[in-house]
Amino acid sequence: MPSTQAREVTAAARLDNVRYAIRDLACVADEVIQQGHKVLPLNVGDPLNFDFKTPPHIIEAAYKAMRDGKNGYAPSPGIPQALEAIRGEAVRKGITTVRDVFVTAGVSETVDLCISALVNPGEDILTPKPDYPLYSAVLCKLGIALNAYDLNEDDAWQPELADIERKLTALTRAIVLINPTGSLCSLAMLEQIAEIARRNNLVVFSDEIYDKLILEDTPHIAFASVAPDVPCITFGGMSKNYLVPGWRIGWGIVSGDAAALKPYTEGIHRLLRARLCANHPEQYAINPALEGPQDHLIEVQRKLRARRDLTQKWCEATPRVSCVAPRGAFYAFPRIRFPESDPPESDEVFVKELIRQKHVMVVHGSGFGQKPGTQHFRIVFLPDEETLTKAYASIGDFIQERY
Repeated sequence: MPSTQAREVTAAARLDNVRYAIRDLACVADEVIQQGHKVLPLNVGDPLNFDFKTPPHIIEAAYKAMRDGKNGYAPSPGIPQALEAIRGEAVRKGITTVRDVFVTAGVSETVDLCISALVNPGEDILTPKPDYPLYSAVLCKLGIALNAYDLNEDDAWQPELADIERKLTALTRAIVLINPTGSLCSLAMLEQIAEIARRNNLVVFSDEIYDKLILEDTPHIAFASVAPDVPCITFGGMSKNYLVPGWRIGWGIVSGDAAALKPYTEGIHRLLRARLCANHPEQYAINPALEGPQDHLIEVQRKLRARRDLTQKWCEATPRVSCVAPRGAFYAFPRIRFPESDPPESDEVFVKELIRQKHVMVVHGSGFGQKPGTQHFRIVFLPDEETLTKAYASIGDFIQERY
């Protein structure tokens, strides 16, 4: 037999900085589970892990599509019924200059496609800090350097406009609007960001996957409704609002000046064709979801408000912890003030030891990015109040015992 020499097969160097903090903690949790303990996951935003259920009419629509033989490839941009429903949703959001819509395998694919179709080597996009780890992962995959602007914790996590201006370069192509802390941009802030985008010829990526899960009386404001002339891709999907994260159905709504957007939109469609299509039968649920009964949202919002309030009260009552009250989604981003030590303790050590000692899994704030000198952790407050109360008691005990 021919001799063989075993050689290590290394991953591409550009992946060295790819991290996904929300799921990277799973290996620590697995250690604890193997020791016979049950871990409470307050790290992944999957409502179906808790007491939320998919609306039956949405399930029936996808099931009917499967029974009717809609199991082959779909058109690359999406099926006509879905595209029409998404355009209708754009109108309801106040977006008046829709140029294109397309369906993707979750908003994760929307993000990947839109960044890949826009940014050349050496260019960059502005992403917020804290951000959602997917954005930095996609940029690392493409070999694009991170260029992060700060969100201001002292101003309810609004973007810091001065920091945006400082970070802009001649090679900046876009700015991302997303906030993993549950905050909402004010109308005045959206208008100021729109003006920055106009002056600097930026595309705006507005991630609005939680637009129906607002926990205040203040309505959600779509960026593209404020700035109809600015090139914008509004990201949306069914995962959170319609409780089907595993279906992986998202979409993009392209708006702004038609002539300016034409070559970029054509680039997106080249990538859409290259990956064939998004999940086919599930697309038949988009129209029933967007156009059909929205009753489930009343109960979802009621539960989330109660759990947000419980979370906020715990943060306010717990020594060393403070938190800007979330106004949407189902995440809180508390700040923790560790006692001074040499070397200083990190929030990553904090969350790993919390899993090992108290069997509660939250995510370290540094996994989302944060200002130097600050330490945070992110909580998913989807469980019922009884479960959350026990979890927060465990976290409080851990803080008291450790610090």
